[in-house]
Amino acid sequence: MNHESRVFSGDTVESKPREVSFDKGTHWRAKLGFILLSTDLVGEDNITRLLPEGVGASFTRLRTSNDTNVANLAAPIDGMAEAASILQPEARPDVICYVCTSGSIVIGEDTVMTEIKRGAPWAQPTTLVTGVVNGLRRLQAHRIVVATPYLDEINTVVAKFLRQKGFEVLDIQGLNIEDGEAMGRITPSYLRDFALSIDRDDADVIFVSCGGIRTLDVLQEIEDIAGKPVVCSLQGMMWDCLRRAGIDDAIEGYGQLFQLDYV
Repeated sequence: MNHESRVFSGDTVESKPREVSFDKGTHWRAKLGFILLSTDLVGEDNITRLLPEGVGASFTRLRTSNDTNVANLAAPIDGMAEAASILQPEARPDVICYVCTSGSIVIGEDTVMTEIKRGAPWAQPTTLVTGVVNGLRRLQAHRIVVATPYLDEINTVVAKFLRQKGFEVLDIQGLNIEDGEAMGRITPSYLRDFALSIDRDDADVIFVSCGGIRTLDVLQEIEDIAGKPVVCSLQGMMWDCLRRAGIDDAIEGYGQLFQLDYV
């Protein structure tokens, strides 16, 4: 190495010309973008733990009321395009997803995706519930039971949506929690017991709805006890987003769905 003796006055900086080496960066396989609600306590952590090597995630949030009801779930659409536009536009995520199950249903998948596309035309737009539906179909689910933390006015909308998607909803039970922040503090063991309590022998799959609860912590345990596939919101969403981005990695410990490719 050549160590020239030079006097640096500090008045003018002149760097030597160099040939800099570049690669595809830390997130060389895929980049994902996520739009979360301001009340979500668990989404970023759960998304990050499901990222394979070489896949990155960027996040932004929409301000929302902590009162989780049908009327308030419709409001975030007003900021959707702007939120999508600031998700690292220079890096250009391959996929951008709205991370709210019930909100995606109340607003409508197509409406959400249109607004994401308006803000980030370079990305594939999707919603959390779109991923759940694709995951349920990939598992060949026909008859399902659904556990949620929602008010029954939301559960009614969710049940109708799932029936319209072709699923037979054998039962849907909610915890009637309106406080969005409190949903993130429901203990995983309670969610496990709640999901198992509504299972039926004739159900193909147990679906635990809501991206703001900690189902991912106990998803594999629920599957092992129930002896059937379990889909939770964050798992279904991440499986779908990764597969859309061309990432077919099998991820252990998060249910049967993550062993399947995207068909």
